[in-house]
Amino acid sequence: MNIKPPEDARFDLVSLGEVMLRLDPGEGRVSTTRTFQCWEGGGEYNVSRGLRRCFGMRTAIVTALVDNAVGRLVEDLMLQGGTDLSFLRWVADDGVGRRARNGLNFTERGFGVRAALGSSDRGHTAVSQLKAGDVDWDAVLSGARWFHTGGIFAALSETTPDVAREAMEAARKHGAIVSYDLNYRPSLWKGIGGPEKARAVNRELVSLVDVLFGNEEDFSVALGFDVEGVDEHLGELPKEAFQKMIGKVRESYPQLQVIATTLRVAHTATINDWGAIAWHNGAFYEATPRADLEILDRVGGGDSFASGLIYGFLAEKGAQWAVECGAAHGALAMTTPGDTSMATLAEVERVMKGGTARVSR
Repeated sequence: MNIKPPEDARFDLVSLGEVMLRLDPGEGRVSTTRTFQCWEGGGEYNVSRGLRRCFGMRTAIVTALVDNAVGRLVEDLMLQGGTDLSFLRWVADDGVGRRARNGLNFTERGFGVRAALGSSDRGHTAVSQLKAGDVDWDAVLSGARWFHTGGIFAALSETTPDVAREAMEAARKHGAIVSYDLNYRPSLWKGIGGPEKARAVNRELVSLVDVLFGNEEDFSVALGFDVEGVDEHLGELPKEAFQKMIGKVRESYPQLQVIATTLRVAHTATINDWGAIAWHNGAFYEATPRADLEILDRVGGGDSFASGLIYGFLAEKGAQWAVECGAAHGALAMTTPGDTSMATLAEVERVMKGGTARVSR
């Protein structure tokens, strides 16, 4: 890929997406807990934060928050993450959130046979009300090497796909790589047309994408490319099925330079098989598969895979190194609570080399 050199850009990556306050009941359940731990999180933001905190990249987020105590709490959490907030838009608080509000994401981690559960409260949020023309994308993206957004942002309202398209067109005009994570969420598309609407929106936006991320549900439901045989491979990672599907996607979208997916088999909420593959430049690259990976909190594992893979390309490490980095980073991110990675680059490289979990002191 033709990526701008670092010295020609202010930011290595700029993301566009919603940042919510995650309320985590820890080992308990949302419906019975009396205490929550707070985190910030959002599919597109998690990629930006991971690149900043783990990999030392210069990143920024384009988002919007209501200017009240909850919005300021989300800002405070983001400031700790290090992502540049120059493009954060503040919306006036009307007192009760009639016009705009901040999103809440109640998420329990799951354990054993009890699956993880997410219950979001994000209707009429500030960022969902962004419209085409609200952001000066030439000013934002003229100094960016890479732009990232995804299907979560595109599903927030009737207007957010137009904002995503406007941003992607500006990114391409200014020579930035465009990545997009399909990240299909049925609950988000439910009120605005369901899977049919998701496919229509994503098919249009993917035509502007260079690097595409997604899992089997993303590609099949949200883009319309079936992954044949997934249900027949419950005990293994079905990489051959994904390779066949990726070939079909490449035929439909010849401008794509990278197509990447994680390979996950959830035996229980806390024991997963984990791997990843990526297509680039006519070849497939596979990360070291990790059978029976122990999971503490699976939320954000795919986002951390994306940030690790993007770092590999930004740092010119090559496709094989990039997919290994993404898979290792995703695996580490799922060993800690919250949506975002707490890993260091040294830890990622250690896992990539096959390092054990022996105590380091």
